[in-house]
Amino acid sequence: MSMHDETVKVWDPFVRVFHWSLITLFGIAWWSGENHDMERHRQAGYAIFALVVFRVFWGFAGGRTARFAQFLKGPGAIAAYLKTHDGETPSDGHNPLGGWSVVALLSVILAITLAGLFAVDVDGIESGPLADWVSFDQGRMASEWHESVFKAALAVIGLHVLAISYYQILNAQNLIGPMITGRRDRAKGETTPDVTWSPVWALAGIGVVGALTWAVMSGFRLAG
Repeated sequence: MSMHDETVKVWDPFVRVFHWSLITLFGIAWWSGENHDMERHRQAGYAIFALVVFRVFWGFAGGRTARFAQFLKGPGAIAAYLKTHDGETPSDGHNPLGGWSVVALLSVILAITLAGLFAVDVDGIESGPLADWVSFDQGRMASEWHESVFKAALAVIGLHVLAISYYQILNAQNLIGPMITGRRDRAKGETTPDVTWSPVWALAGIGVVGALTWAVMSGFRLAG
């Protein structure tokens, strides 16, 4: 029996690259902000902005388990999951609770980056690329939001880590390995369809996100 017979693919490469890149870049942004390395902080912020925007796009155009429609469920589905889930049967991608935690994480990270784009420091020296589009007071407010939402992001990330630890330790579900390899052990009798994605949509998304990020970095002004 081959490895592919014993395992099932759950994550496409773009979801996995997004996941580990976001962890790395968030750490760089945090460290550079704490050490007042604003150039590195801005660069990390631009990259995070591009990642999150692409992940939102991929939530509509990506592989089966990457799509919001696959893992965003209503209250009834969440209640049914909590009532019937035995803690041992693996989920096909994100479970109903995990799906909404993804949306919460994307929302706070996007809010941080958007606020940073308009932020101005107290001396008016360091500012985001879109700060010229708002007044100084509005830029200062954006800066305060940038710091406040960062604290909310830490809370969301903390809950995310706790949830992963719960499944990893108490339920013996390996959630980290599949996010590296894209595959997990196949449950007995499981016939989950494979994860496929379109290279055309991927290239289109990369192109659009790249152009949007460049426009943001240049303050929506054409060079020259």
